[in-house]
Formats: sequence, structure tokens, C-alpha cells
Amino acid sequence: MALTTVRITDGICPVFSSGGSRRAHNLHFSHLKSTRRLTSVAAPGRRRYRAKVTATVNPYSNTEAARPEERKSLRDFLSEAENFYTSEGGDGGPPRWFSPLQCSSHAAGSPLLLYIPGMDGTGLGLIRQHRRLGEIFDVWCLHFPAMDRTPARDIVKLIERTVRSEYYRVPNRPIYIVGESVGACLALDVAASNPDIDIVLILANPVTSLNNFMLQPLSSLLETLPDEVPSLIEENFGFKESYPFSAMFESMLNETVAQMGGGILGDIIAASANLPSLIRIFPKDTLLWKLQLLKSASASAKSHMYTVKAQTLILLSGRDQWLRNNGDIERLRFALPKCEVREFYNNGQFLFLEDGVDLATIIKISYYYRRGKILDYISDYTLPTPYELKEFEQSQRLLTAATAPVFLSTLDDGTVVRSLEGIPSEGPVLYVGNHMLFGLELRPAAIHFLKERNILLRGLAHPVMFTKKIGSKLPDMQMFDSARIIGAVPVSNMNFYKLLRSKAHVVLYPGGVREALHRKGEEYKLFWPEHSEFVRIASKFGARIIPFGAVGEDDLCQMVLDYNDQMKIPFLKNLIEEITHDTIKLRNDEEGELRNQDLHMPGFIPKIPGRYYVYFGKPIETKGREKELHDKEKAHEVYLEVKSEVERCMTYLKTKRETDPYRNILPRLLYYLSHGFSSEVPTFDLPNH
Repeated sequence: MALTTVRITDGICPVFSSGGSRRAHNLHFSHLKSTRRLTSVAAPGRRRYRAKVTATVNPYSNTEAARPEERKSLRDFLSEAENFYTSEGGDGGPPRWFSPLQCSSHAAGSPLLLYIPGMDGTGLGLIRQHRRLGEIFDVWCLHFPAMDRTPARDIVKLIERTVRSEYYRVPNRPIYIVGESVGACLALDVAASNPDIDIVLILANPVTSLNNFMLQPLSSLLETLPDEVPSLIEENFGFKESYPFSAMFESMLNETVAQMGGGILGDIIAASANLPSLIRIFPKDTLLWKLQLLKSASASAKSHMYTVKAQTLILLSGRDQWLRNNGDIERLRFALPKCEVREFYNNGQFLFLEDGVDLATIIKISYYYRRGKILDYISDYTLPTPYELKEFEQSQRLLTAATAPVFLSTLDDGTVVRSLEGIPSEGPVLYVGNHMLFGLELRPAAIHFLKERNILLRGLAHPVMFTKKIGSKLPDMQMFDSARIIGAVPVSNMNFYKLLRSKAHVVLYPGGVREALHRKGEEYKLFWPEHSEFVRIASKFGARIIPFGAVGEDDLCQMVLDYNDQMKIPFLKNLIEEITHDTIKLRNDEEGELRNQDLHMPGFIPKIPGRYYVYFGKPIETKGREKELHDKEKAHEVYLEVKSEVERCMTYLKTKRETDPYRNILPRLLYYLSHGFSSEVPTFDLPNH
């Protein structure tokens, strides 16, 4: 078979087979190009003219109105699958690649994504994901014609040839392979046979060991069905379009779907009207062949999975897993050295066709998206969409509603304002402050910065949020999705340097874990090292340093079981030591309390919610002072100035909150009831107002 190639033209998506002939199919994929034009409005009595207007619009200012994108449905999937069947009078020929026109808008340098379909074989399993994936990937989908009987080993060879061809063309870029069920098995085989190629596997519900309890009866049932079943269904139940019962049946299904409110189940019921299409696309012989293909592919993948070295992301559905063997998934998890498993408990077998599943977002928050050989947390990061920010904001709405955070900033003349007006728009900017318990202050601050100023805060976070050893008792990586979607970066000197070089807005907590997981009575105590290099690095890029203080933790909870208490309980002590051993060690060169970076979960009881406050002090300029601050003593003076300013900000807030009439949640609730829940609750009077 010759090497498969793909070309995209406007309005047509050619599909080139893996044989010698080429056949172009119009798949009717929509290719939408939308542009916005700003024109001036003529004033009365003046000639109207057109002019180019440059305006900066904050896409996050009104996330409440953000809606998920319009995506295709299961009906579209069935309709376009039938196009494959009818375009050549039966959908014959060998397997071939195609690229949906919805995926044609990817940026230069985007990595290649190869999609290997599941049991359906149409290659349309990502139909609801095409547009979003097409923004960051060059997407190719593999299509198996209904009458194709290519063995699993030959399919693997076909995929291998494509992978090797693209790797030799662009050797410094990863190749993503997304596989569903049987497609996941084929993808594992390809990765096992090509350890020298940078492959990233994304496997949805892989079937490396079959559930024979369900598979055997299904195979037996299909074998006993007569070949005349399709025509009998059409003739006896009147599914043909010219029959009156067909219209009545479709009307009844549409009414049922409307009552169900749509969704994947509604789509499946509605798809019953396309039963003849399904029967033509998946005749009895094809289904039997698919089951045989599944058996051979899963057996091969099971024997080769221990040789796979590729970075792997496994996506598991929580419901309707009638083919999967859960015990084998655990073996697969431990067999793959670079593997992360994410579970979707409320989703079924057809994961990528269900509502609420966005593969592009999953790849982003897992930090699996990269354009080079290694992940660059700075250049490979992509901004959240307004709807992604809305979902993140909703995940934090309980905390935000309970605390009604107050953000203050300082203008150049020293005026304190209740807004982020004093925050510079242009980077690099370095925010240095104190950690409250669990870092409660960062997530609401990140939302506020994006919505008010369209500024992304890149927080330097503990590596525990990004890596987890297989078998470790550390929290699941999905627990930290909210931090990763807003741009959290593993703390390291290199990442800090790159962020400032890219003119980012960087958040640094010198107190680290020791401050975020403090002991009783240490709510506002700083645990900073004696010396720090952040001043000299900031001066190298002329970054402005903004000290800030955050208070309010003591109004939210009362710590009852801290680290010292837990170390006196044997099983908790062993757990803390085991978890800490599994993480990357920080501050090994420090002494005393600063060296103690043990991870644990402090025990606390909630209080009637108070309020928390964040105060950003006046920026400290380092631009033009690189030579001066290269001197360690001068840099240390600025370091002490920053630390003193953080303490001053905390003291200011602790004093002023005593005069806040809305510090307690009850007055705030009354204010919300009289002014609306979207209104901003007042706070203490500012001295300059």
C-alpha cells in the first residue's frame, strides 16, 4: 500500500486511499470563516467614511454570557457516516486518511493528531471535537470502509508508515495518536513498534482484555441472525421514506427527544429513525469482522504494552463499559511508565460524542499539549476560552459567594483603590506575597485579574500538582485541574526565568509549602528564606515587583489538627512520610523550619464565613537597576523591602477589616437580597475616599 497523504481544499475534503487510486469525497463538513469589522459611524452633517479601528476587548469581562460552542450531534455523525457509504455505492476500498475541514484553522507549528476510530470505523468519532482540536492540531482521521477486511497487523503497518513519514518530515514535533476502544489497541501497537519516535498516546476506553461475559453472547447472537434481517425491517416496519409510517415514527421520536431535553441519550433515540442507514453502514458481516478485529488487536496490544515508552493519557468512562475489563486497565496503568489516567464517572461508552466532554480542554489541563520534544510550560500553554473560565469560575462560586473577596491596589501616587487599577498592564510583573492556608487566595485572584484587566496570573506552584508516581498515595491529578487551566507552572528557577523573559505576570510565594500548610497560630507568619535570588532575576528583565498581603483565613476556619499533632499519630506520621517521599524535594539547602516541606492535610473546622481581602502595594521598579541590583547586598535590601511591604499590607488589612460592616456573611446576605446577588458588596472606607 502506498503512503497516505492528505490535502484540504475549500469546501471539499479529499480522501486518499492507501492504495494506488485516489478518490475525493465531498463530506459536507462545514468550513466557517467569520470576521469582525469595526467601522466608524458618521456624525450628523459629516461625510461617512470607513476607517480601520484598533480596539482591545476583554473576552473575559462577561463570562456569565459565555456559552459552549455549537457542536455537531450524533445525527450529524450518522448522516456523514452514510455519506461515506453512498458516495461510492457501498463504501468500498482500503482504509484511508481524511482531514475534516473544520480542522483547517490550526496555527503554524501545530503538532499532528491521528485519530484511530473504535468499532464504528468511520473515523467520525471526533465529529463534536473537530473545531476545537483543529485550532491546536493538524487533525487526520482514519476511515475504514464498511466492506474493508484489512487485518489488524496491516492496519498497524499503515499507521506506522504515516507516523514515520511525518516524523521524518518534522522530527522535532510530537505525533499524537488518539484511539478509541479497538483504535486504542492499534495505537498501543504502533507506539510499541516505534520507540524511537516521539508519540503521545491518548486512549479512550482501551480494550486490552475483553469482557467475554458480554462478548461471547453478542458474537453468537450475530452469527445466528439471518442475512435478510435488514430488508425485513425495512419492509415490515415501513422505514422507507415513501412509507407513511416512517414520518409518523420520526415525529414520535422527535417528541420523545424534546421531552428528554436532548443529550446523548436523546440523540441515540432520535438516531433510531436512521436505522436503515445504520444497517447499511454496519451489516452483519461487518459487525462480525469488527469483533474479530477487536479480539486480534486487543491480544496484540496486551502482549506489547510492556514495551510502550510513549507518554500516555488514558480516558475512562464510568458507565456502560460492557467490553472493558477493569482489572486489565490497572495492569495497563502500571505497565506504561509515563501514564496518567483520568476518569469520567458520568459518561458512557461513546466518550467523545457526549455533552460536556471537550478533548482539547482535557489535553490542555492535563498539560499534555506540547509542540516540541519536551513540554514548555510557558510557550506551550494556551489561554482558557471564556467558557472554560466560566466553568472554572463556577467551580469556585461557593468559596467566592461565602467570602466576597475584596481586592485593593495602589496607584502611582500612593492612592489605595478598590480595583486593580494600580496593576500595570504590561509585563513583566512579579507579585510577591504571603500564602493563606491551601493557597485559598490565588484562584479568586486569578479570576478577578482576567475579568477586570484581562491579565493572566502565572502562579509558581508545587510540583505535586503536575506529576504523580504510579501507585503513589498523592491526590489524583484531576484535583488540580482548576489551578492548571489558569496557567499554574511548576516552581523552578528555569520556569521563573522563562516567565519573566516572556513578560508574564508571575505570582511567587517565597514561603512555599511551609506557609501554605502552616501550624496553629501561624496564620500570618512569613516563612521566607534568609536570601532569595528573585530580586536579581527580576532586575535582569526590568520587572516591576508588587508586594501583596492576603488575610481572612482565620475568618473561614479553625485549625484543630496541624502537622505537629499528626506526627504524634503513628499511621498519620507514616502516611506523611510516604507522601513526602514521593514528591520532588524543595528547599533542601535551607535549614530549620524552612527545610520542613512535608506534605499533609491539616485538620480544620469551618466557621461562619467571614471575608478575605487582598491588598497589592505600590510597585517597586527594577528597570534600569540591573547593575545596581546585581550586587547581592543591594538586592538583599530590596528583598527586605518587599518582605516588609508584605507584612505592612497584612497589618493594614487586619486593622481595616475591623471597620468593615460586611465582614460577616449575614450582613452580606441582606445586601445581596436588596441589591441582587451579582452586585459588589461594599467594604471599609478607604483613607483617600
